[in-house]
Amino acid sequence: MNNTRREFIKKTSLASAAIIVGTNRALAQLEPTIKNVFPKWKGFNFLDFFSPNPANARPQTSEESFKWMQDWGFDFVRIPIAYPSYLDFDRTKNITTDKIRNIDTKETDRIENFVYMAQKYGHHVSLNLHRAPGYCINAGFNEPYNIWTDQQAEDDFCFHWNFWAKRFKSQSSKKMSFDLLNEPSWRDDMNDQFGAKTELSGEVYKKLVSAAKNAIHEVNSDRLIIADGNQVGNKVTPELIELGVGQSCRGYAPGIISHYAAPWVFKDTSNLPEVKWPGQVGDQYLSRAILEELYKPWIELKNQGIGVHCGECGSFNKTPHDVFLAWFKDVTGILSENDIGFALWELSGSFGILNSEREDVDYENWYGQKLDRKLLTLIQNA
Repeated sequence: MNNTRREFIKKTSLASAAIIVGTNRALAQLEPTIKNVFPKWKGFNFLDFFSPNPANARPQTSEESFKWMQDWGFDFVRIPIAYPSYLDFDRTKNITTDKIRNIDTKETDRIENFVYMAQKYGHHVSLNLHRAPGYCINAGFNEPYNIWTDQQAEDDFCFHWNFWAKRFKSQSSKKMSFDLLNEPSWRDDMNDQFGAKTELSGEVYKKLVSAAKNAIHEVNSDRLIIADGNQVGNKVTPELIELGVGQSCRGYAPGIISHYAAPWVFKDTSNLPEVKWPGQVGDQYLSRAILEELYKPWIELKNQGIGVHCGECGSFNKTPHDVFLAWFKDVTGILSENDIGFALWELSGSFGILNSEREDVDYENWYGQKLDRKLLTLIQNA
């Protein structure tokens, strides 16, 4: 994870007092709830194509996982993809710009089949470029250019979305959406170049989204398009409203709760404060009021007729389970009460309902998997 996301999480961890409002300020102060133009999808992210190198990918998700989701009442699958995972190039060397369009159809066939397997059980599938040409919130791969400053990177980004639009041309938007770019922000190397941290311009982001939308809609004018919020998915982007695309928020704030003791966020985890929800954590009082203020702009956006969904949410497995559940009940409660669906970051793994390896959970055996029944019940009821 790069410094941008790490700094955001720390900022929400240690400075969220700036957005704390009195607990007597409740959701009643928000605009009356207006139905979301998006269905209230609920589901999970699947990381089968998350690694830039398919040789390092997780074992492929089994079909029975989608059946379990259906039985549990879920209907949404988000697939964050690293574009190099489906390219043909020499992986012993850094990728060069002339290789960005070398599609390996064997790998794209795997992604296509994965989509169909999820849809077989009634799930809406949201295809997402987690790593796009010239940008990713995560480290671990050397990009040859910058998507915000290099026109070729933008053109290649559009090429990839045009490719996927053609692959799924006949798919109804009821069954599939395209989530263009995971958690946009200004690239850290560019920050260093200019000597200061610079927020991504809404107009620069709009230019990219508009170009990708055109590349997709020239193939299928009905394809549903979603754009993650600016500032690592956390900030509504007003500049995108006129484009008519949906926007996706996040469910990770405050970071001291969601990413407690996560080693990629906190280099030193030995002196972290005890976490509570609600309660005093360090020099701040954490409560639902923080979340109400955080999600207010997203609720207002939804009330303007723009589709809103929370594409990622959840907590790392070091957060005490009772604290996590209390916090997450408020997160999902606010979203659900305002007709906004959400997707947990992964079904199985350290953020998931299966095999999270928490030390304070009495797991239920679920066909050989370790099921966190309390978490499952919480999100089923949200």
